[in-house]
Amino acid sequence: MRKKTTIEILLLSLIICMVLSAVEGSVPILPLDQVKAGMKGKGRSVFQGNRIEEFDVEIIGVLKNVQPKKSIILARLKGGILDEAGVISGMSGSPVYVDGKLIGAVAYSYGTFVKEPIAGITPIEEMMSISEKRKKGPVFSPQVPVKKHLTLDELFMLNKNFFLSKAVFHSEGRALKPLSIPLVFSGFSSYAFEQSRSFFSNLGFNPVMSAFSGQSLETISPPDLTLREGGPVAIQLVSGDLDMSAVGTVTYIDGSKVLAFGHPLYNLGAVDYAMTKAKVITVVPSLMSSFKLAVSDSLVGKFTQDRSSGLLGELGKIPRLVPVNIRIMDSDGELKEYKIKVVNDKILTPVLLNVSLGGIVTTEERAIGDLSLGLLGNIYLENGMNIRLDDLFSGQFDASVVSLSSLIAGVVYFLTNNEFEELGIHRIDLNIQAFEEVKFSFLEKVWLSKYEASPGERIDVKIDYRTFRGESHREEGSIQVPNLPPGSEFQIVVADAASMARIEMSQYRSATFIPRNLSQLVRMLNNLRKNNRIYIKMIASKPGIFLRGEEMSNLPPSMRSMFASPRAAASSPIELTRSTLMEYQLPIPYVFRGEAVIPVKIKK
Repeated sequence: MRKKTTIEILLLSLIICMVLSAVEGSVPILPLDQVKAGMKGKGRSVFQGNRIEEFDVEIIGVLKNVQPKKSIILARLKGGILDEAGVISGMSGSPVYVDGKLIGAVAYSYGTFVKEPIAGITPIEEMMSISEKRKKGPVFSPQVPVKKHLTLDELFMLNKNFFLSKAVFHSEGRALKPLSIPLVFSGFSSYAFEQSRSFFSNLGFNPVMSAFSGQSLETISPPDLTLREGGPVAIQLVSGDLDMSAVGTVTYIDGSKVLAFGHPLYNLGAVDYAMTKAKVITVVPSLMSSFKLAVSDSLVGKFTQDRSSGLLGELGKIPRLVPVNIRIMDSDGELKEYKIKVVNDKILTPVLLNVSLGGIVTTEERAIGDLSLGLLGNIYLENGMNIRLDDLFSGQFDASVVSLSSLIAGVVYFLTNNEFEELGIHRIDLNIQAFEEVKFSFLEKVWLSKYEASPGERIDVKIDYRTFRGESHREEGSIQVPNLPPGSEFQIVVADAASMARIEMSQYRSATFIPRNLSQLVRMLNNLRKNNRIYIKMIASKPGIFLRGEEMSNLPPSMRSMFASPRAAASSPIELTRSTLMEYQLPIPYVFRGEAVIPVKIKK
């Protein structure tokens, strides 16, 4: 990782000083026990541009202990656009004052078809209790069998306990829910947006398309880095050539400390999210859910805590992001490059990579019709390890795009959620070759020069396959006959990636592979079977052991007993009657489909 130069450090220090000298000072607080029904106050928020507007607030009452030691102030909002639009998505965090004293932040509403803008206000005392001292600790990562792809639906199911854990309070039988957060997509194709829209809606966001953001995260430039209480603020999840930002409102500023939103994003605890200014284009009134249409602007710091009472940020701090460099070569040989950065988070990073890659590829290549995508890439880890990616995807409509995106998401998920140690991703480089054609091939026959041979002899192997368009191809090689007893038999298996995996599941009598350490996980991810390979395996009736995802073949009895011992094995090993004697692969320029199992006898 490149070290910052002295000039960069001085510039950053200067910018931080500018920010800290320009922020608003703290305001007086009205404690919750002094908030009474009938009180009148003012709220602050931005409904267009950066102009903070005031609206009227009438306190209806206090819902005490809606959760253990958690209370909600119930209030009626009035004035301006609120009379037409109701409580607006994007107002989360809008500060409310009574007699000039801050009582809390607009954060909850009763949802759709409510005739009046009734809002739930998170008391400011609860927001101020969010402590920076609560640092990031180890997060429990459940043991999940390693697989090649993880789709958006599968990622949702893996993390559903996080995604669905937002607090919902009840009053008079009605649910008081956190305001949905506008999730603004900029630079994404309409196709990619529609494909992921329902997914993010299920996460509690209000996804909207907008114009592109104002500034990249590459630098913090000095024009206007101040935040104001009542002003818009964004959590920038993706930046660079694409932008995805969740928009809310600043509640309270004290020095470099910023409180916002008034409710959690996902209540994940210690986080590392980019905090940017935002600009509101307009408010879109809706009977379902009115929302602010906004764009992110200058980077001003980072959010460090995501708690039940809101988000805590720090001005002048640089978030640690995951750089992703993407090069796409189209069928005509034209090269286009994209650079994005995504938040560094166990839960969100795989999801954002999946959506971003799908958005970029469908922007440059067609989403409907025949499409093949070749992938060469590397995922570099901060501990010096790396995952090498090499594969080919082909199909109609968006099948190849979905497969490529879910491969990257799956690999990143298993790396960042491993149970062994915290892993940081240093950089992801992806080179994609696009072909506007289907590149499938199918096995026709396997021919052997001998079907009975002596140990040590060589057998020539010829594999014939045809392409989707009917072109015939042949791959040739040879194998050496293993040293097996006369009259015994071994099998030569020729298969595609999926068929070979199915054969192995039967051989190992196991449908899941869970690694036993980090090195094995990295090895498994580097050895994921590829679509554009012909796999050849030699199997014979030899005793062996299958333990935590790896086969130990042809073991002597003493070694088998040792591995099978409860003291030696972290999990129960599977004793094998058929072991792999040899395996290799042939790369071809097509996605391969087919399977053949050929028996060969050892001469007596």
